[in-house]
Amino acid sequence: MNGTLGLAIAFFGCLLVVLLIGLSSSRLAQDSAADYFVASRSMPPWLVGLSAVATNNSGYMFIGLIGYTYTVGLQSIWLMVGWITGDLIASLIAHERLRDEAHAQDAKGIISVLTRWGGQNRRAWQVVASVVSVLFLSVYSASQIAAGGKALQGLLDIPSVYGMVMVAAVVLAYSIAGGIRASIWTDAAQSVLMVISMLFLLVAAVEHLGGLGPVIDQAQAIDGFMSLSPTGLDVPGWYGIVAFIVGWMFAGSAALGQPHIVSRFLALKETRQMNRVRMWYYAYYILFYSFATCVGLLSRLYFTHGADFDAEMALPDMARDLLPGWLAGLMLAGIFSATMSTADSLVLSCSSALTQDLPKKPIETKGLIKLATAFTTVLALVIAVSSNQSVFSLVVWAWGTLGAAFVPVMMMQIMGRRLSAIQMLVVSVLGVLATVVWKFQGYPGSFYEGAFGMVVGLSTGLVLSGFSRQNHLNGGG
Repeated sequence: MNGTLGLAIAFFGCLLVVLLIGLSSSRLAQDSAADYFVASRSMPPWLVGLSAVATNNSGYMFIGLIGYTYTVGLQSIWLMVGWITGDLIASLIAHERLRDEAHAQDAKGIISVLTRWGGQNRRAWQVVASVVSVLFLSVYSASQIAAGGKALQGLLDIPSVYGMVMVAAVVLAYSIAGGIRASIWTDAAQSVLMVISMLFLLVAAVEHLGGLGPVIDQAQAIDGFMSLSPTGLDVPGWYGIVAFIVGWMFAGSAALGQPHIVSRFLALKETRQMNRVRMWYYAYYILFYSFATCVGLLSRLYFTHGADFDAEMALPDMARDLLPGWLAGLMLAGIFSATMSTADSLVLSCSSALTQDLPKKPIETKGLIKLATAFTTVLALVIAVSSNQSVFSLVVWAWGTLGAAFVPVMMMQIMGRRLSAIQMLVVSVLGVLATVVWKFQGYPGSFYEGAFGMVVGLSTGLVLSGFSRQNHLNGGG
């Protein structure tokens, strides 16, 4: 009883602190859409870096990745290698250009930037991109809310739907109060909480299992668990590993197509500070990803593999069993922080699409903007409660589809290949359709669906821009 009480006190105490940090940001809020969605472009590098990585990591890392590692074993490290490498390459190619273009346009999100890149106005693409963004960001947000519900159920035996409602309520409260500034401030606090709680569990699990040596022996005793060769691929050995990494590099590069992450970089005070942002971002990213993967491996040693065991409950169940009450409460707060740091960003990006991109004239009325935030939060909650898919599945699909919709178009712009609104529409629609077909035909096990969608979109863009250039040359004589 004392353990449960300590857990509850620590959890609700941390949750209260995060909420107060978010609400306090309202003191600096200005009455403008630019302040609500990009914090008047005033954020320092360390805040942008920590906020972007906390938003990126999300409940997927605490719940989805650990469940995935529990299932497949050591081979999951290739997912980390591919994802972070692709993310870094994409950042080096695009982030400075995106931030400069957004500043020149006074744009408040990725859709606005791409719509008006090069001085053109591609309204048809803007409308469709806004609809796709709202749809898949809502699904993505639902996965974060679901992850919070699973964590609360695992640690406090509270029905998961109550946890989902709690995540949605806290996110809505401080998002409406301070917009993206509240989101960035709370992300910084949440990122610290996330890494500390994961480290505590990692140490406790190794100690419980007898130390590092016995842990390695137990892991090697599980057939195939310590194999580096990815399962489910037709290509054997190192060729399979390379194919797996390349596929997940596309997943990492798809970060460029995530409006909720890109908005952090658009809020940076000065473009020349981007390398300092990367230093904070990737140092934390590698550290936390490594901790999460190790905990996923340890969870397989701790739990017997039963057919009815939900692998995505591994972390909260371990925390409840191995940690003192107050530390288990810290872990629960860390999971909630991960889900909220992404969910708040997602609902704000949905709000931006609904109020800045979908209408012909952007909405500047603060009340209507906040109403859009409330609507998207409720929509995500409804999806979370009604969906029976895993957190990992929801995140990977939404992430890949958004990447296929936006990254090929962005690459065309950065390469100087100007596309018309209709051409951009064809590129994005074919990319999205490719991910949907690939997923529902059951092919993701052989090649990541988002990678397939981005390859289709990019190939289409190159072909269309090639025809446009040829027609221009022929017409110009």
